[in-house]
Amino acid sequence: MLVIGAGASGAQITDELVRAGRNVFLSVGRHNRLPRRYRGRDLFWWLAEMGVDETSVEQRGPSRLLPVITGAHGGHTIDFRRFAADGVTLLGRVTAARDGILEIAPDLAANIANGDAYYATFLGIVDDFIAARGLDHPDDPLARLRLPDPPALTAPLRTIDLRTERISSVIWATGYGLDLNWIDIPVLDADGAPRHRHGVSDVPGLYFLGLQWLSKMKSSFLSGVGDDAAVLADHIAARG
Repeated sequence: MLVIGAGASGAQITDELVRAGRNVFLSVGRHNRLPRRYRGRDLFWWLAEMGVDETSVEQRGPSRLLPVITGAHGGHTIDFRRFAADGVTLLGRVTAARDGILEIAPDLAANIANGDAYYATFLGIVDDFIAARGLDHPDDPLARLRLPDPPALTAPLRTIDLRTERISSVIWATGYGLDLNWIDIPVLDADGAPRHRHGVSDVPGLYFLGLQWLSKMKSSFLSGVGDDAAVLADHIAARG
């Protein structure tokens, strides 16, 4: 099987397929990898404790990538080198397909390196936070353990023959976009995204809720939707 896309969904699907004993190829693009747990606490605990999840949409950086994480099987850190050690064949981005032959970009090593750098940066931020506040959270050296680079990184595949590799199923896990064209009101921008400020549109009585980064980082998480809903409810009540 071939999974195209290594965000949270693609990584989780790959994990499930490997556990089911399937032979899996995984196309890995740019991604932001984070630890599921670090120094005794869950990722979301750290985001909340450090106030990172309160980052406002106005302070958001240019990246639009969501973190590669999973809560399946008790939650564990996604590690593409571990996938490779478990038998997954890692690929760069699929750039073209013709007559059952896929062309693969030579970007796998760079994508893995960028994900590793993002991961290491987060660990460093947590370490600095603990040190600055004198918190009692023991070191976690296993979180920094790196498995050897698999052959897919040192000698990346540039083409894949679906027939030769007996790949009969392709799972596209490349994300999704919003389609709000059914809203026949001038409230969308040139890219079809809703124009609003923290869910409040310019059209009286029209609001948005549940969007990623509606007002802040945690708007993208279940833990933050309730806060956004409360703000909108107060706004609506104040209008009378």
